[in-house]
Amino acid sequence: MWNISEAYIDGKFVPVQGTEVIQIINPATEAVIGTATLANRDDARLAIHAARRAQRTFARTCKAERIEMLRQLQAAVLSSAGQIRDSAIEEYGGVFARTQWVSQYASQCFANAAQTLEDYPLIRTVGTAQVVMEPVGVSALIAPWNSVAGTICSKLASAIAAGCTSVIKPSELSPLQSRVIAQALHSAGLPDGIFNMLSGRGQDVGDELSTHPDIARISFTGSTATGKLIARAGLQGMKRVSLALSGKSASIVLDDADLSTTIALAMNAAFMNNGQACIAGTRLLVPRTRLDEVIGAVQAFAATLHVGDPKDPDTAMGPLASLAQYQRVQHYIQRGLAQGARLIVGGEGRPAGLEQGYFARPTVFANVSQDMFIAREEIFGPVLSIMTYDSEEQAIQIANGTEYGLYAYVFSSDLQRASHIASRLEAGTVMINRINPELLAPFGGVKQSGIGREFGVAGLESFLEAKTIVTAL
Repeated sequence: MWNISEAYIDGKFVPVQGTEVIQIINPATEAVIGTATLANRDDARLAIHAARRAQRTFARTCKAERIEMLRQLQAAVLSSAGQIRDSAIEEYGGVFARTQWVSQYASQCFANAAQTLEDYPLIRTVGTAQVVMEPVGVSALIAPWNSVAGTICSKLASAIAAGCTSVIKPSELSPLQSRVIAQALHSAGLPDGIFNMLSGRGQDVGDELSTHPDIARISFTGSTATGKLIARAGLQGMKRVSLALSGKSASIVLDDADLSTTIALAMNAAFMNNGQACIAGTRLLVPRTRLDEVIGAVQAFAATLHVGDPKDPDTAMGPLASLAQYQRVQHYIQRGLAQGARLIVGGEGRPAGLEQGYFARPTVFANVSQDMFIAREEIFGPVLSIMTYDSEEQAIQIANGTEYGLYAYVFSSDLQRASHIASRLEAGTVMINRINPELLAPFGGVKQSGIGREFGVAGLESFLEAKTIVTAL
């Protein structure tokens, strides 16, 4: 049994001052596997003060020193990849293949940041001025429960590269994963206070990070509703805020697409991370003339999906992260049925043979219209809506007909045609005939899917401020 009651502050694991204790539940078995005591506002203040003290020295480090720190973090996280993977399986229900990838990706974040910083000019000449890119200051890094290791490490890597100390707040729903990641980062041996980590509720720890005058920058990944609260709070102190928020991504299948490869990609885009992904392609747009063909291909692919024990390397989908998430998904399946969508795969309840655990049936609806809840709202579970179109123009209109704009996918045998459509889609990223991202390219959304960008140069610059120095000739 796990008993987690410490935060990582000023280079040490220290007992939290908070008193709220929550259970850690394995979502595959519903067994209680431990408890965690949450940090409170006083713990957050201690972490902020530690980061503020460290910022004075860290801001003066040179590029070579930061690159060395990033290399140390890369090695430390890589050596802990097995523990990071196992904690995500145990606490979150992530399947083996994905959690294995994420554990490697978490380490790669630091290598990518080191590469980006090495090639980035922190001082440059613009006309008669010298422009110096300086760290923005102490940063709050707030990570979601569906992508703990990857989000923490990608944000921290950019902060370190820019010379910013940080206070990291993972979701209170992921204390086990957060503890394992904190131990891995601690083993890198960085100076005290450069990063601090504590799990707590949004209404106290999150609010303190959003309003404290010593926090200069907030980088948040999570729901649009929470992001708006953070943005409003941060505005009072003129904090630099970036938000990576919800999505309702469209996968557009053009009439020339090869369904033998396209459907597998589109289904994996929809059901990645057990369906709990902001970038999931949860709306599948297909030509009306190919609807029956697509439905047959979707049903055939769905029949091959193995839902079950996330520790089994052959498992394609594990459980949802919590009972609340399972109930949310069931609610949306019921709403889809009530509004007249045609159920072609899955449905309510658990898959056959799985009587325990928060397992949902991979579910696909056809005959979905734009006004249905399942087509408009982010479900955050394995529910896919098939929608038909009669022209490219209509496909673009349907894809853009959402308040979100994080990701989109286009599948076609004609890359020029696909690229033309991509140029008209309102999304921060468009993937053509692939679903694996480019991790050095900017990531972020438009409309209600966020503000700002992460990864690569864009991620580095989000933690930097430009100072212009002009000297009399």
